[in-house]
Amino acid sequence: MSLALVYSRAAAGIDAPLVTVEVHLSNGLPSLSIVGLPEAAVKESKDRVRSAIINSNYEFPMRRITINLAPADLPKEGGRFDLPIAIGILLASEQLRVPDVYRYEFAAELALNGELRPVRGVLPVAAAARGAARSLVVAEENLAEAGLVQNGRCCGAASLLEVCAGLMGQDILRPPAPLNGHHAVRGAPDLNQVIGQYAAKRALEIAAAGNHNLLLIGPPGTGKTMLATRLAGILPALSDEEAMESAAIRSISQQGFDISQFRTRPVRQPHHSSSAVALVGGGSHPRPGEISLAHNGVLFLDELPEFDRRVLEMLREPMESGRVSISRAARQAEFPARFQLMAAMNPCPCGHFGNPQGNCRCSPNQIRRYLNKLSGPFIDRIDLQIEVPALPTRELMARRRHEGETSAVVRERVVAARQRQLERQGKCNDCLVAGELDSHCRANGGGRQLLEAAMERLGLSARAYHRILRVGRTIADLAGEDCISATHLGEAIGFRKLERFVKALS
Repeated sequence: MSLALVYSRAAAGIDAPLVTVEVHLSNGLPSLSIVGLPEAAVKESKDRVRSAIINSNYEFPMRRITINLAPADLPKEGGRFDLPIAIGILLASEQLRVPDVYRYEFAAELALNGELRPVRGVLPVAAAARGAARSLVVAEENLAEAGLVQNGRCCGAASLLEVCAGLMGQDILRPPAPLNGHHAVRGAPDLNQVIGQYAAKRALEIAAAGNHNLLLIGPPGTGKTMLATRLAGILPALSDEEAMESAAIRSISQQGFDISQFRTRPVRQPHHSSSAVALVGGGSHPRPGEISLAHNGVLFLDELPEFDRRVLEMLREPMESGRVSISRAARQAEFPARFQLMAAMNPCPCGHFGNPQGNCRCSPNQIRRYLNKLSGPFIDRIDLQIEVPALPTRELMARRRHEGETSAVVRERVVAARQRQLERQGKCNDCLVAGELDSHCRANGGGRQLLEAAMERLGLSARAYHRILRVGRTIADLAGEDCISATHLGEAIGFRKLERFVKALS
């Protein structure tokens, strides 16, 4: 026959819409044209496909070849269409006879010698192929990634010749290896390596238990970064759904996907010079940014006021919604961004304001300008703000390392608190909305009076009020109590350090 249909998948955010590769051979001068909104890399596939077919000992048809990538209004990019185009040409020229080719999907780039090369975004493609009840054929390097999709059917090959032989019934296409060796979770530094700073460790535990955002404020060298790097070590393990979501985002990113990190909770630490596109995502072909790469994990922003204020303001909507929508003239994409913000900052430009061991050189106006880099709405969205003071030298030298609680011990309490939340409301406390706060975050009489007085004295917003309730709920969950008392809310109010600090300067 002179017409062949082969299935593949395009990339649209973390989705993989179906693309039908239609190949038609007709009489006329030899030529090859590709239609269906192909990008430059797709247009160049005709040269790769021609060489791959010839070097695989097949004959490239000397006829007029028209290739349509349907739907025509969906942009196509990358080299993933090389293999389906080559299979389509061989089918249309009757060099390959596969009656059940409709049961397969193909995604791989071709080398000039016919070898298959890996492509980005195979995990969403494998998930979509499973939903369509088709087998996915990929390069060997992508096979382990595609095999992460449970109950999916995928196979790998090293060359175009192997793919053709497998389609013809020869047992050459290889299934993915068992995943038992890829479920290990990389260990994080242990919490007992941090000397002192018990209030900050307590805040870290509360943040982990309720998935709350946390800001550490203190002079240089007090252990803020050490504490931040240990947050992932006390968080619960990723569920199967969370692991797949995080892996899918990494799969479509420029960095690619490392299968050894499949069960590891993502931790991202962008530099303060990062642009808005790098942090939030974007570009002419929308790609996920750091906040999406930190989905279901931790986004650590060190030296917070050094970030461009406009960049930080872009975090406000994703911190509330857990998603980021990127719209361009030709494309729109939506990426998940349910991250836990972990930030650290100095109290002033020189870093020693309020430090008894250092002499602050900053004037009150300089401190105000420094703190004004963080807007009120942005600070409102940070649930816990805790001071990390400098330890006295004598206390620092007298402390023995590994004397505090280990991360494993703290993680047990965090997991128990998370379990209480899931059984009560089906989600973490940070995700509770206004109506659910009335049901699950009711405070007793003393707690309501304390919170009302704090609201008036500190001038807190309604958002801060709700966040204090959520933190109080988490503290009560850690204590194993159903009712939120004044003790729980008092501790939650005490974690609004930056707002009290700003009010004292004004």
